[in-house]
Amino acid sequence: MTLPPSDHFNGKNFFNPGHPAVRGLLDVLKWRRTSRPAPWPASVPVVPSLVPAAPSSGLCATWVGQSTFVLRSSEVTILTDPIFSDRASPFPWAGPKRAAAPGVIFETLPKVDVVLLSHDHYDHCDLPTLRRLAERDNPLVISPLGHRTLLSGAGLDRVVELDWWGTRAAMPGLEVTLVPARHWSRRKPFGTNTRLWGGFMLRTKGRLAYFAGDSGYDDRLFSEIGRRCGAPDLAMIPIGAYEPRWFMSDAHMNPAEAVRVHRDVGSRLSVAMHWGTFQLTDEAREEPVRALQEALGGDMADFRVLEPGGSIFA
Repeated sequence: MTLPPSDHFNGKNFFNPGHPAVRGLLDVLKWRRTSRPAPWPASVPVVPSLVPAAPSSGLCATWVGQSTFVLRSSEVTILTDPIFSDRASPFPWAGPKRAAAPGVIFETLPKVDVVLLSHDHYDHCDLPTLRRLAERDNPLVISPLGHRTLLSGAGLDRVVELDWWGTRAAMPGLEVTLVPARHWSRRKPFGTNTRLWGGFMLRTKGRLAYFAGDSGYDDRLFSEIGRRCGAPDLAMIPIGAYEPRWFMSDAHMNPAEAVRVHRDVGSRLSVAMHWGTFQLTDEAREEPVRALQEALGGDMADFRVLEPGGSIFA
């Protein structure tokens, strides 16, 4: 990649401005050695749903699981960080296995016009799912910088790469801005931070929606996103994969921090994601929901939790 250095790119690798480098192998080994993961169920019951018809006004968001949403307006159907595979892994026989099946069966998806891809981790960038989408719908993919070669290997030849704060009119009725996130990237042992990461602000049918991707909390970043892009009508915010904090806080927010993000960006209505699908860290499956409710003081009118296949309108 030939890019000029910037406040988040040193000419070789991307980084989070003002934050330490990502944790290395020794930290991973320490976590694995000291980890005491809570037990998870092997599977939980999921009754798949059909994606609602495109609304005549506003936006409908259907949670498939993990960070996968189907977003529909009368003008466009968008899929975020799609993963329909059984494992978040490069191998079909090893790696984190789904505890919750997709809340929408892949074959029942409406035609997907646009895929938003936040970063290259296996639970967000699932090449088997992307190959199925390429063959069926040939969608436009909007990603952070550095993903084009990876995506072309999955058969996706309509790829737009954006830098932080870059904006693209993806199609009539849809404008997409890549916004910063505090995270990292890697799919192979020696490929750390060679691809950028981020979240998305999208405007369609008079609604502004924020898809946060994966991110640790930053006490200035999310206020800046709200200030520069506007207060979203709907925000999709991660609440899971956060324990132990000494290891995970640099890359994953906890539920109390997710509430701060909801308030920092000025979201009118938020919905939880990135929980209950794959056991990636040490907390129990339902703990993020309990902790979110506690952080909200029991009032979840403006920050909702859906079951897989559940929908929300904004």
